[in-house]
Amino acid sequence: MTQPLTTSTADAQARLPRIALVGVHGFGERHLDNLDRLSAAGRVELVAVADPLPPAEGELSHGVDVFTSLDELLAAGTAPDVVIVSTPIQTHAPLALAALKAGANVYLEKPPVASMEQYEEVMAAAASAGRLVQVGFQSLGSEALPAIEALVASGGIGEVRGISATGLWLRTKGYFKRSRWAGKRSLNGTDVVDGVATNALAHAVATGLRLAGARTVADVESVDTDLYRANDTESDDTSVVRVRTTDGTVLTCALTLCAPVQSAPAVTIYGTLGQLALSYTEDRVEITTPEGVRTQSFGRKDLLENLLAARSEKDLLSPLSGAGAYISVLEAIRTADSPLPIHPDFISWEGRDDDAHPVVHGIESLIRRAALGQATFAELGAPWTDSAGTSLTINGTPVATLQDGTHIRGTSSPRPYVHPVRTLGGTVVTDHVPEDHVWHLGAGVALQDVDGINFWGGRTYTRDAGAYVWRKDHGRIVTESAEHSDGHRREHLSWLGPDGTPVLREQREWRWAAVGNSAWKLTLDFTLESATGRTVLLGSPGSNGRPQGGYGGFFWRLPNVGGATIWTPDARGEDAVHGTVAPWLAWSGTFDAGTSDAAHVTGDPGLGHPATLVFLSSPQAPDPWFVRHSGYPGVGLSLAWDAPVSAEPERPVHRSVTVLVTDGFLATQDIELLITTLGESA
Repeated sequence: MTQPLTTSTADAQARLPRIALVGVHGFGERHLDNLDRLSAAGRVELVAVADPLPPAEGELSHGVDVFTSLDELLAAGTAPDVVIVSTPIQTHAPLALAALKAGANVYLEKPPVASMEQYEEVMAAAASAGRLVQVGFQSLGSEALPAIEALVASGGIGEVRGISATGLWLRTKGYFKRSRWAGKRSLNGTDVVDGVATNALAHAVATGLRLAGARTVADVESVDTDLYRANDTESDDTSVVRVRTTDGTVLTCALTLCAPVQSAPAVTIYGTLGQLALSYTEDRVEITTPEGVRTQSFGRKDLLENLLAARSEKDLLSPLSGAGAYISVLEAIRTADSPLPIHPDFISWEGRDDDAHPVVHGIESLIRRAALGQATFAELGAPWTDSAGTSLTINGTPVATLQDGTHIRGTSSPRPYVHPVRTLGGTVVTDHVPEDHVWHLGAGVALQDVDGINFWGGRTYTRDAGAYVWRKDHGRIVTESAEHSDGHRREHLSWLGPDGTPVLREQREWRWAAVGNSAWKLTLDFTLESATGRTVLLGSPGSNGRPQGGYGGFFWRLPNVGGATIWTPDARGEDAVHGTVAPWLAWSGTFDAGTSDAAHVTGDPGLGHPATLVFLSSPQAPDPWFVRHSGYPGVGLSLAWDAPVSAEPERPVHRSVTVLVTDGFLATQDIELLITTLGESA
């Protein structure tokens, strides 16, 4: 049975709680300030401190004993009611065990321990001793948390679609020189597990887990880690950790210590009717709904005061038992492969000497994309990662990568796609998981309405609502088999509804070949056949009542393009081309891309690389062109512009599209000549 901090006798109740602080430097200085405040208020008595390096003369009040170790402090008969442990990570568990054995309650700084084994050992010791252990996740004392939980429970932002924890901090070389254990995964064979998610921005992870409803080890179904480092350390400083809870909630923690400027970290809950963002260092909540944006600030309860007032573990705001989910994350990081170094070509150093700090190129956008898309840096294809996929090559030069799409979040309608697609000169001409529409995935086939199932991703446009709404209607496209050879790939795909039932069968072919020295062509041929034994209707927002919104079928998402020119043989510009039928459509400009060889990439993000894409229409049907430029860059051939198309049994829907990918700017006469050379109809 857990014992309160004092006994029930009148004399004991009159006595102030006796506090011992282990570790008076670093964060221990904040504990000293807090203890001064509580002592002045007559709430506690600081009786002793322990540190191999004693505090400066006059820093402590008269009568506070000073020891070099906790063992020495306990052996002196100090008998504290609470021991605060604010020491290096690797010492937390042994010090907590010693304090519990001596009969003290424990305030244990974060991270509480360095392994799951240590966590279980300290948990067992606390239960055996009948003592309380509070973990120093100060953000869990925020009064914003219960307010957020109440708002979410009331449906204030609709159903929760996911949660993210983001942190853009910077740390200097001096930060990693402050102690022997800083930046270490282990020290002399002892686990340390320092890192961006386990120490510097641990509060982001812990707060995100709390709002995801994950407290215990049993609340965590899986943890994915994607760990990198720009600093010359063992530990990670730029990472994504993705947690799936047992109730299906996904928490994506995208964190770095290599930002250009430091900003307030946040935990964001995404709902079907809005979202809310908690800046936990400021206890400020921003709530966004269709009615507008409102902000509210909250107070915070001190965790030491909470521990002093607690009579059982249930009274604690940050009990050790509630840190089990966090320890599951720490354990996944501890047992993961060592963080991969980020290539120096993707890092800039700012400042001098110990004040110098690295900045990972494009990290701000990558953090946002990871959070919105529930994706790792590797899945986003960050240039310093080892991205997966099947490479398409021409004469040994990689020109495209086929992605199976299995890593894509459920509400983005997971599906196979091609990205990145490059010119022969190495300029990237596709994008995927962009910030504006994280369900846009390179080049491929997607439809928003297949018998009422969304195979496009994101919100669904419905005639009844006359608007886009979030629905649990997302399907996925999976690869059943594939045959791959030089210049050709044949795939058999299944389009599965939300319940896993096949709706369509697809046969898809990719063909690729060089066209001269500066161009190549990519052909996508796809056939959609009913898998239900009955007619399946293929629709779009346009067929459901949205004017000019007939996207669906073949779609190509472009990256940012400077000075873009869009034209067909008869029209020029987005508005003039959109919705028209033409034999080809061209898009030229300077693309936001790098070269295909990472060794040659510097700080230049690729602006100024001219390229032209020429899309040839399907010979099977006069599908209108779908074009976007002002909102986002994208091109598609609309399969169901303003009316659905039927995929009937024994009468599948068949389309083929060819794209010419060229370096440089092409004029109309160049395009006509190129098409004629290919033997294509123009």
